[in-house]
Amino acid sequence: MRINIPEPAAQILNKLHEAGYEAYVVGGCVRDSILNREPGDWDITTSARPWQVKEIFGRTIDTGIQHGTVTIMIGKEGFEVTTYRIDGEYEDGRHPKDVTFTASLIEDLKRRDFTINAMAYSEEDGLIDKFDGLADIEKKVIRCVGNPKERFTEDALRMMRAVRFAAQLGYSIEEDTRQAIIDMAPTLKKISAERIQVELVKLLISANPGEMRELYQTGITSVIMPEFDRCFETPQINPHHSYNVGEHIVRSVESVKNDRILRITMLLHDIEKPSCRTTDESGRDHFRGHAEKGADTAFAILKRLKFDRDTMDKVKVLVKYHDWRFPAEKKNVRKAVNKIGDELFPFLLEVKRADTAAQSNYRRNEKYEWIDKLETLYNDIKRDNECISLKMLAVNGNDLIKKGIKPGKELGDILSAMLEDVLEEPSHNLKEYLLDEDIFFGFVNKKEK
Repeated sequence: MRINIPEPAAQILNKLHEAGYEAYVVGGCVRDSILNREPGDWDITTSARPWQVKEIFGRTIDTGIQHGTVTIMIGKEGFEVTTYRIDGEYEDGRHPKDVTFTASLIEDLKRRDFTINAMAYSEEDGLIDKFDGLADIEKKVIRCVGNPKERFTEDALRMMRAVRFAAQLGYSIEEDTRQAIIDMAPTLKKISAERIQVELVKLLISANPGEMRELYQTGITSVIMPEFDRCFETPQINPHHSYNVGEHIVRSVESVKNDRILRITMLLHDIEKPSCRTTDESGRDHFRGHAEKGADTAFAILKRLKFDRDTMDKVKVLVKYHDWRFPAEKKNVRKAVNKIGDELFPFLLEVKRADTAAQSNYRRNEKYEWIDKLETLYNDIKRDNECISLKMLAVNGNDLIKKGIKPGKELGDILSAMLEDVLEEPSHNLKEYLLDEDIFFGFVNKKEK
């Protein structure tokens, strides 16, 4: 087997070899090369100590020198070079208390998470695959190197990584590795929210986001998102649904296109259905108010997981309005776009389509036809450049000040009244019309009332 190592990484290997040290590309870049995927990074492992690496190369950064890692700069590109090491005791579920450098590549590979990530390669020695990573690639299996409980004790996040790799590669998790996840899932409480967020998003935007079921079934979500577990315990006895809330959520995530905001939204869109469930005399379930309440809960969950404010705000809006229904008429679409925002309205249509796809067949075609009609009307509105926001209104605050309106609440109320009129009838969005004496004072009088 031959792996095509990029020139800068090959230069680093050659220099280390010329200086008398062992050196290999290692980990994910080897795995991805075997899978014919483009590696994101080319990490290198070597028998040289960090200070020896620094002596050989001119431009280096001490990115993790206490753990043996030095970043070598080739042009503007950085390559992490790590000394073979044996990790000491792990006290925080992530970092070893200390590390011991070793001369053995195999000892270094033993500490890695999964067999598919524990392969090394150099042109001189070919593929080093002591733990049968190549066989596991052929079997499409995620398996820990050595004892899985030891690997998860070293870094509890590896449990989420196992599910994430399964999602990205379309693999299954080996039986002993999966059982260890079930047994040790509670230890994820040691892991920072930021790291959990990264793995969760990588899973959601993978080719198999339905692996969210595996996070639930192995007990991971009970630690990182207990609200999600309640959804799997909540039935939906209603003609519009075929699945419990949790299964409906997962199917909606699978149905939406691969976009970070959209998949996070689908994950959380029905998160408050369990708390809003009521059952009428006929035995039919209802979930009144779940969207509004769910919007606040979604925001709180994302805040807890340290998401950025832009993501939190967008998901909150989409969750709040995901179940909003209104007649498919142009004026209603204009008002909806004004309320939700021009940027998010196309996202809302995608959310509605995914939500519908994960429901029962009951009136499904009718629902799709309604969504398609909304999209057609929205495109017509955009094509005709119809007013959908204050910034598109033909008049502004300065125009009103010239009419004698003082800056403040009254001015804002009048502009809002004008926009309300224009959303209803776009032909009114003319400066001459809105500032006409009779029309203008009609807006003033309307607000005074």
